[in-house]
Amino acid sequence: MSTPNASGWRPEMNAGGADDSTTFTGNRALMLEEPLIFEIGSTETTGVDFDEAGGLHASLGGVVESEWDAVSDRVDALRRTETIGLPGLSESETVRHYTRLSRQNYAIDLGLFPLGSCTMKHNPRLNEKVARMPGFADIHPLQPQETVQGALGVINELAMWLIKLTGMHGVAMTPKAGAHGELCGILCIKAALEARGEDRRVLLVPESAHGTNPATAAFAGFRVEDIPATPEGRVDLEALKARLGPDVAGVMITNPNTCGLFERDMKAISDAVHAAGGYVYCDGANFNAIVGKVRPGDLGVDAMHINLHKTFSTPHGGGGPGSGPVVLSEALAPYGPIPYAARYADGSFKLVEEESAGAEHPDTFGRMTAFHGQMGMFTRALAYILSHGADGLKQVAEDAVLNANYILRSLDDILEAPFGGSGPCMHEALFTDNGLAEGFSTLDIAKGIIDEGYHPMTVYFPLVVHGAMLIEPTETESKAVLDQFIGALRSVAMRAKNGDPALKSAPYFAPRARLDETRAARSPVLGWSEPAVAPGEPSLSEIGGS
Repeated sequence: MSTPNASGWRPEMNAGGADDSTTFTGNRALMLEEPLIFEIGSTETTGVDFDEAGGLHASLGGVVESEWDAVSDRVDALRRTETIGLPGLSESETVRHYTRLSRQNYAIDLGLFPLGSCTMKHNPRLNEKVARMPGFADIHPLQPQETVQGALGVINELAMWLIKLTGMHGVAMTPKAGAHGELCGILCIKAALEARGEDRRVLLVPESAHGTNPATAAFAGFRVEDIPATPEGRVDLEALKARLGPDVAGVMITNPNTCGLFERDMKAISDAVHAAGGYVYCDGANFNAIVGKVRPGDLGVDAMHINLHKTFSTPHGGGGPGSGPVVLSEALAPYGPIPYAARYADGSFKLVEEESAGAEHPDTFGRMTAFHGQMGMFTRALAYILSHGADGLKQVAEDAVLNANYILRSLDDILEAPFGGSGPCMHEALFTDNGLAEGFSTLDIAKGIIDEGYHPMTVYFPLVVHGAMLIEPTETESKAVLDQFIGALRSVAMRAKNGDPALKSAPYFAPRARLDETRAARSPVLGWSEPAVAPGEPSLSEIGGS
């Protein structure tokens, strides 16, 4: 077992402002003090029964001795020489453990999830029903293609919708998350430059871009240079033009940006980059604000990833895997990755793989994944698109922007909105901690909102704003839900402005008291080892918890 937690330290349960009385179990009614799984089960037991070797031999009555000896040899070669070190629990113990843990967490099914730049919208149950249909849920990526024509059809139809909604020429469906999609797009740009015989090594990244953009560029072998923002929070077009040159491969720009603003000069930016021989990568994480309203292809974008787990409502975070298809312009589509689902004249579908890429997709840069992408996310996203239709998707963007502006204008009298004068925001509202009482900060507001029953908003991002608080309500929240959240945040913000000392120790009603986040980052406790006990005393696993 790993032993980083040799001290046995663990964060204490919050007293919730109650008295000092304790209970035998450590629980406080429905606020459960759940032990670690190692403290519940013993490493000496197992929740599964296996036949002994002799019993297995008897159950294979027709097996001749020589065959049994061969089976026995193979089993013996795999026999463990050391304990696996995992606790043995029954099914009920296991289910209860993880259910209790889940009750200490927050989820979109519990309430508004205000994380900025995350688009934590409701996941419609219709999507879940479709994704669980046996024809989608029970297939395997190595099945013969003629047996999964329906699944390939879904991939192809979703691809056509993404191309239509973005005004692009092609799409790579295999990237499995936003940053993975970024890498796909940048590799397409790299392949295109290599095909032109040009060695351009610089990617320009505005200050208002997502933090993964410079990381992706550096990972792909490019040198990153920042482009400043204007006082309005948008890309400085003149500064960008001044930096363009023969060494610049392109620009990675987030639109709408992380200040919650639409880049009004996007077409002029694209034209300038193209004139200098570069390409335009757009981070599509905030596509929810413009879906059905603006086609990035019309703005000169060459590549853009789309977070299906944001704009098209597929679960993410703890709820499921992401999916980041990348739409490509006519200039970059020939370099997209394989495999992809192609439709042929007879109506059948086929995956274009390495074997046929030479004839059908000769300039591909290669593969991004072992298989074909996140099938469950594809079915959910297509169900979402078809159930909304073109008019419904347009309303998604309109309502998302309306909700964000409602929050912005309902709070800008008590929290400073640094770009509140730059026009309407798009998908998210941005505030700072300027104007709070001395010694109070964004962190205190974030902890205080936990006591009000909400997950905190995104904090200290974007970095261009001091003490940033970024709130994205999405279109799926009603006015009544927004009003309750606004009232809660106003209450906490007023406490911070008035210097309420109690706020410095919030939260009081969460499963755990305020943690030392600096210590958690610098000295994380990631492993467990059972503390030594005196002879004759029961261990934690024997008494069922601490």
